Amino acid sequence: MIKGDLAGRIGSMVGDSRPERVLIAASFVNRVGNGLFNAASALYFTLVVGLPAVQVGAALTIAGVIGLCAGLPGGHLADRRGARTIMTLALAVQAVSMAALVFVESWAALTVIATVDQIAAAAGGAAWGALVARVGGERPALFRARLRTFVNLGVVLGTVGAGLALSVDTRGAYVTLILGNAASFALCAVLLLLLPRYPVLAAPPQQRRWLVLADRPFLAFTALYGAMGLQYPVVSLLLPIWISEHTEAPRWMVAALFAVNSLFCVLMQTRIGSRIETPHDGGRAFRTAGLLFLVSCPMMALAAYTPVWAAAGMVLAAIFIHSLGEVWESSACFALGFGLAPAHAQGQYQGVLGLGFSAGQALAPAILTTVVLGLGTTGWLLLAVFFAALGAVGPSLARWGTRTRPLPDVAAEVSG
Repeated sequence: MIKGDLAGRIGSMVGDSRPERVLIAASFVNRVGNGLFNAASALYFTLVVGLPAVQVGAALTIAGVIGLCAGLPGGHLADRRGARTIMTLALAVQAVSMAALVFVESWAALTVIATVDQIAAAAGGAAWGALVARVGGERPALFRARLRTFVNLGVVLGTVGAGLALSVDTRGAYVTLILGNAASFALCAVLLLLLPRYPVLAAPPQQRRWLVLADRPFLAFTALYGAMGLQYPVVSLLLPIWISEHTEAPRWMVAALFAVNSLFCVLMQTRIGSRIETPHDGGRAFRTAGLLFLVSCPMMALAAYTPVWAAAGMVLAAIFIHSLGEVWESSACFALGFGLAPAHAQGQYQGVLGLGFSAGQALAPAILTTVVLGLGTTGWLLLAVFFAALGAVGPSLARWGTRTRPLPDVAAEVSG
């Protein structure tokens, strides 16, 4: 019965139009490949290739930092040359660079190939945002919620597949995962060719080229978005360390929390996200997310002071609440990130938004492992207040952004 309900729920989330179904399928395929690669990449380069972990980390850091710079120009190209074209080219580059990783034998080669991959990923990510905005049609919030549902499902399936391959623990198994990710990029590019060639939207006359850099409300939202993004590594990094070092909860809880988080997001993203359409809705949803994190973070901290099974129950309850906050936060960012951007400049706006998020993710490990873990329970409480304070800014930022929009396509109700 549960399996039937889940299958029915997922089936009902497939897009209403052919372009929506194509983009959902492409996203799903791409994220399955990401799940295959992300779970195995570090182990492949350290255990199979034999590179020291510090060299692998340095190569990926250099690649990530350089890649950050490609988001804005990549988005601008998508606005002027077509989002589908730029996204397809970026995916083709990633397919080649990913396949090339199986030939890596040195730190220098890894750094160069990973940098090419990250440049393409950043440019393609901005183009992808512009493409999502075009395909979304009359119900963009509903489409984006459906899209993220299948993104989460793809990552889950890819990670499961990676786990099976990693249990074999051979070079061939690792290479299969990497080439599987390369194939996912290539298949995703082919699927995008099934989309219509959307015409480029003309910019208003005498408008500055880098419009987003003068948009103070959007830049403020970008900073807010990057800071609130710390909630993602709370589940993937901070909580696993806290469980293993500070609680009596069984270690299998680390795996269980990923499953619960992913499944909850798959089931709830469309139900909640489809109702959050305007920037005004997004501002209120952002505040709701901050309040949910205000509850979940102290619960995670309190698990250190409870007996073994009580700790397990506390962590699971915290994950449910945190996952609910994640759904509200992602829905808010869809509504604000797309709703405040002019239709003709979605690419450059999504490029800047991606830059802010990536910068936050780059800083997150250092902040969470030094400040929060270093302060223990106090650190968790400070993190909870930090999230709530960020969320509280959401409604006023939405009103500011809506009030300063020059175009009617992003106008929204600001009362209340």
